[in-house]
Amino acid sequence: MTPPPPPPPPRSVRFISDCFVKPPQLPDGWNRPLHLPPWDLAMLSVHYIQKGLLFPLPPRCLDPGFDRPAFIRSFLEKLKRSLSSALFHFYPLAGRLATLKRADPPFYTVFVDCANSPGARFIHAALDMTVADILSPTYVPDVVQSFFDHDRAINHDGHTLSLLSVQVTELADGVFIGLSMNHAIGDGTSFWLFFNSWSKIFQAQEKGAVDVVPLSRPPALTRWFPENHPGPLSLPYTDDPSSLLARFEAPELRERVFHYSADAIAGLKAEANRQCGTTSISSFQSLTALVWRCIARARRFPPSQVTGCRIAANNRARLDPPLSPEYFGNSITPVRTAAKVGELLGSGLGWAARLLHTAVAEHSSAKLREWNEDWIKRPQVYHLDKTFDQYSIMMGSSPRFDKYGNEFGLGKAVALRSGYANKFDGKVSAYPGHEGGGSIDLEICLPPTTMALLEVDPEFMAAVTDS
Repeated sequence: MTPPPPPPPPRSVRFISDCFVKPPQLPDGWNRPLHLPPWDLAMLSVHYIQKGLLFPLPPRCLDPGFDRPAFIRSFLEKLKRSLSSALFHFYPLAGRLATLKRADPPFYTVFVDCANSPGARFIHAALDMTVADILSPTYVPDVVQSFFDHDRAINHDGHTLSLLSVQVTELADGVFIGLSMNHAIGDGTSFWLFFNSWSKIFQAQEKGAVDVVPLSRPPALTRWFPENHPGPLSLPYTDDPSSLLARFEAPELRERVFHYSADAIAGLKAEANRQCGTTSISSFQSLTALVWRCIARARRFPPSQVTGCRIAANNRARLDPPLSPEYFGNSITPVRTAAKVGELLGSGLGWAARLLHTAVAEHSSAKLREWNEDWIKRPQVYHLDKTFDQYSIMMGSSPRFDKYGNEFGLGKAVALRSGYANKFDGKVSAYPGHEGGGSIDLEICLPPTTMALLEVDPEFMAAVTDS
């Protein structure tokens, strides 16, 4: 019998050009060091944020007689012009990290230097694949990781790498716009505020607006420091910062996006509240409880094993007084709860959801200030392999972010995807569903064996609408 032909070689991204983009002008104070508070400095050892949107090209671009190269050139120039205007408002993203050292007394701190930088990076790349090639496989193809710059970079690398990099990857019938943003400069709220602002500026310039477009929601760039500690803050480094930094390599993972309709989520919320005799448990807490239970079951841990669940909590409104919703920086901490596997699986959905609800409700301004005071006494940075253990799950991102409202003259994106960054066994990222209306997509990362068991878990799959 004739053996089957070998599989085709994997297609790879071709890099066509790159350049750096600066603001057309700079606001007052741009040349002063931007010192980083504890929530920012704690991020120095984790990866950049890597998120992007997949857009189909207009049908006319696929016509044989259409001048597609001219269309792409014009599109890229419009992106660069609007990016430049966006950087006027978000000028720290055009900077670099720098280190201030003093010998006596010993002092070592990292800050943003906006005066000595070529700007944000902008890359044009291409790939001989279609939109369907990206979306139709059950698991997210590995090639998607190539849609983002700064692969595997940690935030401390922002001393030499751009703090923001935009990669526009041209597909056979689509375009992927991928952003890599240094996580020491901002969290997911900051990331999507920038993405949303860039989109609004692009649309305004399409209508003839000037280079610097005013924003209805400008970022609040002044960093929040705890009282009596205005900064700069010293880190326990010597000349070699490796004592605090670590590079994390993820194990082999399957990455799959599961979709939950608004009705399915409403059903989970109703059931969790019914089991607890309350109405206070939220939709997201109910969905998180489901995922926590089902992944714990798929991992086949013994009943006595303690398993944790962490939720990335936005602290802006929790502080007293609260921060601006447009605060540009990191204002997140992981809220953790834990239980023995036997308790988690032996009790109902509502039991797990109530644990999560209680942990979130107790995440107070007093606890946040205590965290900052403790950090100042004992500075440390997050290490992915220590902060997030193999027995836990971590719910990151948020379905509340306006991710599908970003348009760049191509209509609405058809999908959101992420890069290699900050993924590990049990990482779950929550996105709004494409159709909106309260639907949610969960990007779940698990080892192949665990993923296979999750995919046949009746409780889990009963809630999945499609994926």
